[in-house]
Amino acid sequence: MADKVEQLEFPDENQTAQTGPVTCLGMTFENDEARRAYFIEELRKKLPELRKIEGFPIGEDEDILALSDPPYYTACPNPWINEFVKYWSNGSNNYRLYKPYAADVTEGKNDPIYNAHSYHTKVPHKAIMRYILNFTAPGDIVFDGFCGSGMTGVAAQQCGDLNAIKELGYKTDDLNNVYSYNESVNEWELFSKVGRRHAVLMDLSPAATFIAYNYTKPYNVSNIESQFNRELLKLDNNYSWMYLTLHQINDENIIDGICSKVASAQVKDIPDILNSNKYTFGKINYVVWSDVYYCPNCGAELDYYSLTWNYEEKKSKTKIVCDSCAATFRNHNDLERVWNTYYDHAINEIVTQIKQVPVLINYSVGKKRFEKKPDSLDIILYNKAGQLLRDLEFPTDPLTDGGEISRPKKLGFTHVHHFYNNRSLAMLSLSMKDLQVNQSAKFFLHGSILPKINKMNRYMPQHGSRALVGPMANALYFPPMHVENNVLDQLHFQAKKIIKALNEMSGSIISTQSSTSIPLEDSTIDYIFVDPPFGANIMYSELSFVRECWLKVITNNSKEAIENKHQNKDINLYRKLMTEFFKEAYRILKPGKWITIEFSNTQAKVWNAIQQALQDSGFIIASVDVLDKKRGGFHAMITTTAVNQDLVISAYKPTAHYESKIINGRQDEQSIWAFIEQHLAMLPIYNGSKGNAEQIIERTPRVLFDRMIAHLIRHGINVNYSSTEFQTILQQRYPVRDGMVFLDSQVAEYDKKRIQAKEFVQLSLFVSDENSAIEWLRQQLLKKPQTRQDLHPNFMKEIQHIAKHELLPELDVLLEQNFLKYDGEGEVPSQIHAYLSSDYKDLRCLDKNDPKLKEKAKNRWYVPDPNKQADLEKLREKSLLREFNQYVEELSNSKKKLKQFRTEAIRVGFHKAWTEKDYKTIVDIGNRLPESILQEDEKLLRYYDNAQTKLGL
Repeated sequence: MADKVEQLEFPDENQTAQTGPVTCLGMTFENDEARRAYFIEELRKKLPELRKIEGFPIGEDEDILALSDPPYYTACPNPWINEFVKYWSNGSNNYRLYKPYAADVTEGKNDPIYNAHSYHTKVPHKAIMRYILNFTAPGDIVFDGFCGSGMTGVAAQQCGDLNAIKELGYKTDDLNNVYSYNESVNEWELFSKVGRRHAVLMDLSPAATFIAYNYTKPYNVSNIESQFNRELLKLDNNYSWMYLTLHQINDENIIDGICSKVASAQVKDIPDILNSNKYTFGKINYVVWSDVYYCPNCGAELDYYSLTWNYEEKKSKTKIVCDSCAATFRNHNDLERVWNTYYDHAINEIVTQIKQVPVLINYSVGKKRFEKKPDSLDIILYNKAGQLLRDLEFPTDPLTDGGEISRPKKLGFTHVHHFYNNRSLAMLSLSMKDLQVNQSAKFFLHGSILPKINKMNRYMPQHGSRALVGPMANALYFPPMHVENNVLDQLHFQAKKIIKALNEMSGSIISTQSSTSIPLEDSTIDYIFVDPPFGANIMYSELSFVRECWLKVITNNSKEAIENKHQNKDINLYRKLMTEFFKEAYRILKPGKWITIEFSNTQAKVWNAIQQALQDSGFIIASVDVLDKKRGGFHAMITTTAVNQDLVISAYKPTAHYESKIINGRQDEQSIWAFIEQHLAMLPIYNGSKGNAEQIIERTPRVLFDRMIAHLIRHGINVNYSSTEFQTILQQRYPVRDGMVFLDSQVAEYDKKRIQAKEFVQLSLFVSDENSAIEWLRQQLLKKPQTRQDLHPNFMKEIQHIAKHELLPELDVLLEQNFLKYDGEGEVPSQIHAYLSSDYKDLRCLDKNDPKLKEKAKNRWYVPDPNKQADLEKLREKSLLREFNQYVEELSNSKKKLKQFRTEAIRVGFHKAWTEKDYKTIVDIGNRLPESILQEDEKLLRYYDNAQTKLGL
């Protein structure tokens, strides 16, 4: 008899799914199939009540049940989460004082686990491991409410893998202690413990939770590998004829003869016909399809490929010329598309779509590759493959309304199956029907190839051997030339990647629902890591729709926290939804424990919304650091306004001891210093690298004042100190080092490490408004001309303490109005040339027009010389005046005060009004400003007082 295996319940043992008896939630079953059958029926009974929970997906009961593997994973809200958490917790409250992970993190994406299945956005699991190791102990419970592809669950598992931990650069000992190397003091320091952590994962998207389930499910890897190899070989034997093409046959009579036989044959006979010929066939690697346009001059049909690419010379054409009449055009937008109308048997409708034709075939004979233009046999074989669709099952769901969804609909792609060429669609459907492997593994494999099989795969011949650049990230963009990949090849390729990514460790508990209502009891979670949606960055539900139609379970996006005008969601609703989530996160997190939020957005308004939602929920921010995922997505690589590095916020839930002081004491003085004592205890004591000690901004008196005010106001406690008074008393009560405040118990450790540092990196400027933000940017660019991507992460960290009333412009606006950017044209400016010549050995002594120097200098911002500053000032003044006039117009029809505004716009507006003797406007706007702002700003007050005098007020 096989040994009994208890799945997912032993916190310190790796478990592998086996065929013998299994125990789950205290019940023993004959085998894993019996376990699943029992819990499927239990889930079926619970579905009517579960449907009332926020975020219940759109789908039929049977489809939800078919996708689920209860109680571990459900494609709907998981009713067994609390039972697992109670078992894992075992009544203990493992408390330890953790500090934020005060270091920037860099992790690449070239890892088998990361690459096995794509998703709209991913944080590398190795990066998450560093945070989990820092904030938790073995057996602790980690929660991720926006789990996406499940990398938090993978990271929690991998914390029990010695090799995975060592790959991060850590050191371990025989007692399973983990040590990290502190470069600043040249020491190995005790950091954590080896041991698996448990994970509770949650997401609105059924596609996301299904991917997460497969990443964290315990697989018998060798068994799955043998299944894949056996079944994929069968697919090859049965359907490889779909991807055959004649090799180097130019005789039309020969081609016509074969075509005649194939065209009249039934599909089942085609392999024999092709094998009986003495001619050589190659295996198609991919086919390039091109959009078709017609010449407005002569009406000839022209394909985009031939219009823009010189096949013989292998280079882009400099002019768009009609082959028929020699008419020239600026670009293809001067031409009109050709449309194709046909009867769609799948939906029994006549449809009209853009016309696309095959223009190039890349194929292999043995190990050698060739290219050719499609011949008659290629077209016939393609059509024969498409005939199979009439007997196959595939999704035909109509596209919903939305921002990204509108792109394909404009091209006539109105249903899900229109995203695929007929041959690809047939092969996808056949693989779902014929592959006799583990169902979860099959769905996982199938989903992993979908991004490389649809019509959004871009072909860019100018990239040479790397012409296949894949779909554009996070957009439903259909290019004028797309690639039809060999589905069989893609299945083999992805199967190998998936085998490398699967593991035999126990999985996570996964639920498909909204995280604005989390079915967990209070104070049960040890740590939270989330990478939530950020504003209008990514339209997750729209982008997942096509994938989820194959799963037959669709995202319910009513509680999707995004900005989307098609869903009537603006920044205010986004902030509200995020606040609901953070309040739930605060409730389920144990006191004194931590939450980490990864932030990826270029807009200050979204950054402020996240911070406000976080603090309104009760969390206290302790650190903001940088997470560099190395290789960015498509936009990050080609645009200068994309995010290159993400920010990571570390925040904590106050301890129960502190909360009791606040709630029971209600004394302002006691509350102030109770907060400071707790906050200083939670902050990192020392931060530095390579012999440099760095200032910890959270320990500076001004930031301590801001954090204290924000938190105590939330509790309805008044603070009678001004910022200056508070800072004076603070420095009397606590030791101060390098402008930072410490507890008495901390200062000795700081002094010990500080003395070993060669240099101290101090913040040169505190950013609180537009003026100081511009000056901060100026200092950064004087030291080092940088790209917008280089500046972005540190800029976002600096602006978290801007004045509440200040409506700070976006980084792009500040750069455009105050600095210059080298666009690669003309010689490299002296400011950039001097920096590059000094810091890059291979760029020294180069002429300012040297191509190598120009490439390195391109898109860098720099401080303009005085001769050009005047022009920039004029440009900026015009923009500020437009802003000021908007305030004047806005206030002319109301009696409200200005709560948020650009102080610089008010200053420029007052100056302009004064020069035009428009004293009334100055007084009217001045009366709408907060009294404290008017009194504290010398320039504004001077204009206001003098204007009143002029008006005799």
